[in-house]
Amino acid sequence: MTFTAAQIAALINGRVEGDPEVAVGNFGKIEEAREGQLSFLANPKYEEYLYETKASIIIVNETLELKKQVAATLIRVADAYSAFAALLGKYQEIVQQQLKGIQEPAYISKTARYGADVFIGAFAYLGENVTIGDRTKIHPNSYIGDNVTIGNDSIIHAGVKVLHNCVIGNQVTVHAGTVIGSDGFGFAPQADGTFAKVPQIGNVVIEDQVEIGANATIDRATIGSTIIRSGAKLDNLIQIAHNVEIGNSTVVAAQAGISGSTKVGKGVMIGGQVGIVGHLHIGDGAKINAQSGVSKNIEPGKAVTGSPAYDYTSALRSQALNRRLPDLEKRMKELEEALARLKNES
Repeated sequence: MTFTAAQIAALINGRVEGDPEVAVGNFGKIEEAREGQLSFLANPKYEEYLYETKASIIIVNETLELKKQVAATLIRVADAYSAFAALLGKYQEIVQQQLKGIQEPAYISKTARYGADVFIGAFAYLGENVTIGDRTKIHPNSYIGDNVTIGNDSIIHAGVKVLHNCVIGNQVTVHAGTVIGSDGFGFAPQADGTFAKVPQIGNVVIEDQVEIGANATIDRATIGSTIIRSGAKLDNLIQIAHNVEIGNSTVVAAQAGISGSTKVGKGVMIGGQVGIVGHLHIGDGAKINAQSGVSKNIEPGKAVTGSPAYDYTSALRSQALNRRLPDLEKRMKELEEALARLKNES
């Protein structure tokens, strides 16, 4: 599958500078790209490679001023990084559209229903009363439990488990190995010191245009729903506990864990390895730095860091003071010695 510079420029609203008929078949990093590949330049520190690369087409910013002659055909756009990301998305969409039909062997319950142009990979399992929307792709070795609903244009990658009664919206991507709808961690302490399991009878609801990374776990609610709102993006290896709500367009980086019944607002940014205790409220637009431990509610728009997490600016000041402690200790000793000398002289 090849595309000319003119075709690519039309897809990303770019302007061709060079040969509009030169064609590429795949992508490459600007420092490693070969003839027949497309690359991009967004970060100025890589500009030196622009004059050396073997790439046939390069997407660059409209404002870039060339210092030397460039062999490749350029496509100038307002924002090279965003344009390249959009192009990758369109390319992936084209590839996914080519996947259609049902591979064998696959188990599909007689009560399961699926729409037009779906793909169901080998060894996939679709339980009772499952509903799959149009153009959705269920990759091999996936498990779709009883009464699950998945909307249109969604992608369920290999080995994903979507357990009973869960709901997944339109244009959702779930990467390999993720489990949606496992039991929440609910156990009631008993008089004899043991723990009795609290049945988890809720479900998970994932709204439209959500992306979930590989090997994440999203637990079903004890009662009601664990909810991932539309536009949220979750990285690999994330734990979302029972009855948590993640707001619209919130992003959560790898290895973060959010405990039960915590409500995370919209547009929140949560760094890697963050831990959030249960029953909290994280306000809209809050930012939580990597490896922070959150034990209290966070106000909308506030940035926090540390464990326990507190105001980001104050934390930076504390860190600066900590670095100065040896010098301050030395100065303190000098002042004490000077004061002792003054006392002796008097």
